[in-house]
Amino acid sequence: MKGLLIISGLGILAMLAEVFKFKKLLLPLVLLGIVAAFAFNFMEWNTGLSIPYFDNMIGFDKPALAFSGIILATAFFWFILANDYFEEDTNLVDHFALVLFALVGALMLTSFKNMTTLFLGVEIMSIPLYVLAASKKHDMKSNEAGFKYLIMGSFASAFLLFGIALIYGASGSFDLHKISDYISANANDLPMFFYVGVVMMLVAMCFKVSAAPFHFWTPDVYEGSPTLITALMSTVVKTAAFAAILRLFLVDFAGVNELWKGILATVIALSLIIANFTAAMQTSVKRMLAYSSISHAAFMLMVILANVRSNLSLDAIIYYSLAYSVGSIAAFGVLYNVSRKGDETYSAFNGLAKRNPALALCMAVAMFSLAGIPVTAGFFAKYFVFTAMIGTPYKWLLILAVLTSVVGVYYYLKVIIAMYFGKAETTEKIAVEKSQLFVIVFTTLATLAIGIVPSFVAEMFKF
Repeated sequence: MKGLLIISGLGILAMLAEVFKFKKLLLPLVLLGIVAAFAFNFMEWNTGLSIPYFDNMIGFDKPALAFSGIILATAFFWFILANDYFEEDTNLVDHFALVLFALVGALMLTSFKNMTTLFLGVEIMSIPLYVLAASKKHDMKSNEAGFKYLIMGSFASAFLLFGIALIYGASGSFDLHKISDYISANANDLPMFFYVGVVMMLVAMCFKVSAAPFHFWTPDVYEGSPTLITALMSTVVKTAAFAAILRLFLVDFAGVNELWKGILATVIALSLIIANFTAAMQTSVKRMLAYSSISHAAFMLMVILANVRSNLSLDAIIYYSLAYSVGSIAAFGVLYNVSRKGDETYSAFNGLAKRNPALALCMAVAMFSLAGIPVTAGFFAKYFVFTAMIGTPYKWLLILAVLTSVVGVYYYLKVIIAMYFGKAETTEKIAVEKSQLFVIVFTTLATLAIGIVPSFVAEMFKF
């Protein structure tokens, strides 16, 4: 909870930076604040207690702390990576405040105990991102991305709110524990509109993680947004949304799992097929990463589907979130530096191994991890998903995931082939800021380390 309060305070501090003229100190203050939030997060983990706050509307149990830790760590490296993104003096304070408040919403989604807090978390996270997606004011694609994200996000929020209203109408409560007790007490006598409410909430949350067929906004928004904002959406937002889905459907709606499991299986199958085959046809690396994020969302949803009320699912999704976040930060960090002149196609990576060998190596490791190649973190992330799925009736999904992953290897390898075998149009070296190079190298090493000692990482999050 202290971490959430610190990040909220940082957001308010960022808004005051213009008035009290300490804008240049803002980045170090934010980084120190995130470190402090992470430290308090760690201390709360060690207490082993789940302390409810605000009349049990928020509670930081161990799953919440684990997801919060991943979000805070990702945000820390993102702020370092985005160092030059905050150089434009006129928008400095606005960008800092928007990102920090989006982070507040993300932390709320990991720890909500009440439907009201869930909705607040979704909106506090989403509204700043609508603005950030359109923050390149003179770029038509960025304006389009912000507009599409706003319209589609508002539509999904309406679904979520209507679903919450129907569930409240049946159970008489917004509290998750009371709703869960209501389901247990009336398992054979639940009104039809309660089921409709659950389905509407599932649709809304699938939109937030860009699962098919609710994914249509993703490639355009990812492509049009500034690359670093896309990196934020691909990591922090996805981790927070999956923390919320886990709490809702693996715990609180577990009593009606026969209703949503079939729908979720269909969503996963569509996501695997559409995302991988469409990603293979892209010429833009940024759009390819957008479609690949849909595929990774499908893998994380498979964990939700696999084991209702099982620690195996919880451990697998936390590991997957961590592996995907560090790999994505490295990939988008390289893409940001390679595409500074506006070229985000595969050809921009031609000859990168000669123009900047360090960037090429880091991108290769990130691509191998996202493809699930040993011994990277992505391989064991998928291994844990397959382990969770093997004992379920959904083995056909497991086979589909393996087959579509082969397609995934194809489009990830296209980037590596371009870097090491493509002929560059120029021999100009690509210069990278030291702070950005540090983040890219560190996340690359983390991708390898998490893959080399997966059991050690899994033990860290053992409940």
